[in-house]
Amino acid sequence: MTMKKAVLALLVTLSAVAARAQFLPGASYSDLYDSETVRAFKEHIEYLAAADKEGRKAGSEGEALAAAYLREAFEKEGITMVSTPEESITIRTSAGDTVQTRNVIALIEGSDKSFQGQYIVIGARLDGRGADAYMRDGHLVPRIFYGANGNASGVAMLIELARKLSRSSILLHRSVMLVGFGASGETFAGAWHFIHNRFPSTEGWDAMIDLDMLGCGTFSAFTASNQDMNGLLAAESGELQPIKPEVVTSAPYPSDNMAFYNSEIPSVMFTTGHYPEYNTERDTPSIIDYDLMEKELEYIYGFTLRISEAPAPLFSNDSVRKQKKPKEIQAVPYGECDVKPTFLGSRDPKAFLDWVYNYLEYPKEAVERGIQGKVILEMVIDAKGNIAEVEVVRGVSPSLDAEAVRVVKAAPGWKPGRVGGVKVATVMTIPVQFILKDTRKGKVSLNGVVLEKKRK
Repeated sequence: MTMKKAVLALLVTLSAVAARAQFLPGASYSDLYDSETVRAFKEHIEYLAAADKEGRKAGSEGEALAAAYLREAFEKEGITMVSTPEESITIRTSAGDTVQTRNVIALIEGSDKSFQGQYIVIGARLDGRGADAYMRDGHLVPRIFYGANGNASGVAMLIELARKLSRSSILLHRSVMLVGFGASGETFAGAWHFIHNRFPSTEGWDAMIDLDMLGCGTFSAFTASNQDMNGLLAAESGELQPIKPEVVTSAPYPSDNMAFYNSEIPSVMFTTGHYPEYNTERDTPSIIDYDLMEKELEYIYGFTLRISEAPAPLFSNDSVRKQKKPKEIQAVPYGECDVKPTFLGSRDPKAFLDWVYNYLEYPKEAVERGIQGKVILEMVIDAKGNIAEVEVVRGVSPSLDAEAVRVVKAAPGWKPGRVGGVKVATVMTIPVQFILKDTRKGKVSLNGVVLEKKRK
């Protein structure tokens, strides 16, 4: 073949490649200049925000597909899986439906034996708003809330961060637990279950990093004004970085970090905040700034390594105490509110009790001894809707009392009550019933949920 013919053949080949690229979904000539990380981000977000996921609503097939995708990404990197594909969580949604969701949990072990048993939790919510339909010109029009930025971007960041951490695990002193939280839009159900039901205790959980909506806007970090966490952010920002987050004092919006905050686990949420397409069908991959995400990844990776190597204890007791909610709040009795507090959109306290019974666990000691009864609690919902105080007014036994307090304290926020149009703290009395009913062959039930009973 002559030189002229060889050059001509090469040009034809390159033209064919360019033509194929031109007809790939979303492809353009600019994609040729993408880094490996940007290409990976695009692949993740385009998959998670595709129409067939139908917005990944909690309990939907789309959310399950997102969970499977995250799991496969972890396994591809050889990261140790903690959760199994069969694990599921039953929740009651704000609409009153019962659905199955799941958390995806993986672990990268730290290399420093002196930090054994100490963890950093890094998580991102899997679910989105879902899909619905509306009337237009007398016709029902379907609508999908694709959720490319909210929160396919956070899941994509979790995958790429896991990849970097896994490949440089020798630099990790503490272990890192990676979590895709299911049903975050339903009162952070996945995060709540992860903290309170998945493990025997949260001892050794030194910090939590929340990745939520990181695809467009201003890169920021919310720490609930924890001075120690702010110090770590400042130290990392002092290094040469492609981008540095703006530390904000107010939560941009509720996210899974609040479940950790309520359990007094220091947390930081990395986010780019609200954006015009938030919770609309326009939240598609076209709005994502992938170059921004690549810069954010470098910063969050460096920040994770800094937390990992920081000496123990990572946070002082005073720093954690600053995140606790104020005590001894002057509260208005529930019956005296002009507008009663609401839980999941309902003013009926039964809606709250339904939620409590969904997560209540009968203590083994009480099952074995046949202890049952009604625990009367008094709780205060502050003017921001947070459960600020819980006290036992009349108890049954130490174990039943403690379980009732545990679940009520861990409940998500309310819409606060009002008096004269002003939001007020409200005090309520809550009865939590523990009933053991004998059923078949040595089993007992708690409010209709069958439990194993230990034989004597």
